[in-house]
Amino acid sequence: MFDRILIANRGEIACRVIDTARKLGVETVAVFSDADRGARHVAMADDAVHIGGPQPSESYLRADAIIDAARATGAQAIHPGYGFLSENPEFVEAVEAAGLVFIGPSAKAIRAMGLKDAAKALMDEAGVPVVPGYHGSDQGDDLLKGEAGKIGYPVLIKAVAGGGGKGMRLVEREADFADALASARSEAKTAFGNPDVLIEKFVTSPRHIEVQVFGDGKSAVHLFERDCSLQRRHQKVIEEAPAPGMTPEMREAMGAAAVRAAEAIGYAGAGTVEFIVDGSDGLRPDGFWFMEMNTRLQVEHPVTEEVTGIDLVEWQLRVASGEGLPLAQDEITLTGHAFEARLYAEDVPAGFLPATGRLAHLAFADGCRAETGVRSGDTISPYYDPMIAKIVTHGPTRDIALGKLVAALGETEVAGTVTNLAFLSALATHEGFAAGEVDTGLIDRDIDQLARDPEPVAADVAMAALEAAGLSEPGEMTGFTLWAPLRRQVLLERKGEVIEVGVEIEGASARVTVGDHEVRAHRDGSGWRIDGRRAPRVVRVGDLVTVFSGAGFGFTAPDPLAVLAGAAAGGDTVEAPMPGLVKAVFVAPGDRVEAGAKMAVLEAMKMEHTLVAPRDGVVAECFVTEGAQVEAGAALIALEEEVAA
Repeated sequence: MFDRILIANRGEIACRVIDTARKLGVETVAVFSDADRGARHVAMADDAVHIGGPQPSESYLRADAIIDAARATGAQAIHPGYGFLSENPEFVEAVEAAGLVFIGPSAKAIRAMGLKDAAKALMDEAGVPVVPGYHGSDQGDDLLKGEAGKIGYPVLIKAVAGGGGKGMRLVEREADFADALASARSEAKTAFGNPDVLIEKFVTSPRHIEVQVFGDGKSAVHLFERDCSLQRRHQKVIEEAPAPGMTPEMREAMGAAAVRAAEAIGYAGAGTVEFIVDGSDGLRPDGFWFMEMNTRLQVEHPVTEEVTGIDLVEWQLRVASGEGLPLAQDEITLTGHAFEARLYAEDVPAGFLPATGRLAHLAFADGCRAETGVRSGDTISPYYDPMIAKIVTHGPTRDIALGKLVAALGETEVAGTVTNLAFLSALATHEGFAAGEVDTGLIDRDIDQLARDPEPVAADVAMAALEAAGLSEPGEMTGFTLWAPLRRQVLLERKGEVIEVGVEIEGASARVTVGDHEVRAHRDGSGWRIDGRRAPRVVRVGDLVTVFSGAGFGFTAPDPLAVLAGAAAGGDTVEAPMPGLVKAVFVAPGDRVEAGAKMAVLEAMKMEHTLVAPRDGVVAECFVTEGAQVEAGAALIALEEEVAA
């Protein structure tokens, strides 16, 4: 076993690797960028090395700096985590040339699976079923459009390099093919440096089921399957193991195919073979096809660990240090059911836009496994993936594990940034999902229901007002004002609106007036109760007051003297909804546009977001040009003022 390893990553995966290394008595070295100087993974490691600026290209993608850090600190091996350089064969070769061990597969194996078109041809030769499609090197527009017609719509355009839904477009009509192709190529080139695409048949009732494999370079085993069908924009949201409705025959067929795939490339380490499954008529051994192989540890690996009792990071370290596979196939067992929900800083009602902000408060439920790379007080940076945590639960049955997930989400507390917590809770309680009726279209079909932005009720506002007034924990003399109840007005602000709340306290009782509603509360030894029920928990950090009812509601307690009447926002300016890079500007001063017309493309966290005209009008001014880096709320394009008739 190694004495010391370096982790070439950040966030929750770096913390996850450190946890296992510590258990095995292996010292760890963290690397960090300017933006991560005070990050959790840096504090956890035995040693830490600064490697550059906040942009990934200045730090976590700098192979030379990472290898130099490993040498300087006496590390014997490098664990790549996932993302960044984890599937970069040149990095593997550079690590080995430096006399270090890469904790993962060989450069040859990564190259074999790195391009989806070549990988599918290789899998076809190995007897692994593949999806009908075009995977050729001729990338002419007319040829690709013709191949799509031969395959039959709907089709998927997919970048041959990379993953995570980037460079991927669903095309349902021939008329939409050209625009979708241009958009997919642009995004693929930005994310992966390679604009080439492949075309695949889109399965109309698809399920995304993947098999965890592990090899030692000679042989491989599988650790059963995970269902990752709950996706939006081709990115996984909730994963589970095992897959609902899985039959022994289907599991055996998929597991055998995944092992054949791994052994065909002499795979060493943890990997995932992803399959698209036709779920229209149950799970059948002849109804699954190879999509791709991820030659690294997956984000969702904890659900496999929960149902097998195997620490996959420990296996990675043991095999990389020269040991064989720790268990044979017949020694690997599956017990119970597990779920993982990905908690992100993102604005769901605004279209799942990535968000930033300082985590004023962060707490997780007891009894769940929370994989996180952040703590209260940390900042969600615009430079990296906005994941806050992975919430993982396990139980003897699917119903029990899901019930634990619902409870864990309900007890998760995040203040300081918008999150997808309400969306996750709505998804976890979705009737179809609870029944195991999952497919990749579930979220899109019910997006209006799932992405609703819940509003606080009067009781939530009342608790925020009590906290803002400093009365959430009254003492014996609270409310004593010459034998009369204490009355005061409290101002709260939420989403730009000022809320006036009347608060009257007398001893352990409170009467709070919110608009036309009156809320009566009473405090006993366990805290405030409203209508006999325990009131939601409230946390205040500075001016931010958060009531943890459901996914939580944030209020600002402003200084009454500083509250000004803000002018209503007009529809004359296109603003940046998040920090990002301006990829393209499609208009110029004097251009006439219609409402909904494309004005610009903003890239944030490797995803492209099209910004459109808020109304019909004439472009007055463009404040930015292509290549500009902008902050959230920055004015990008202005329309001429509308002249009253």
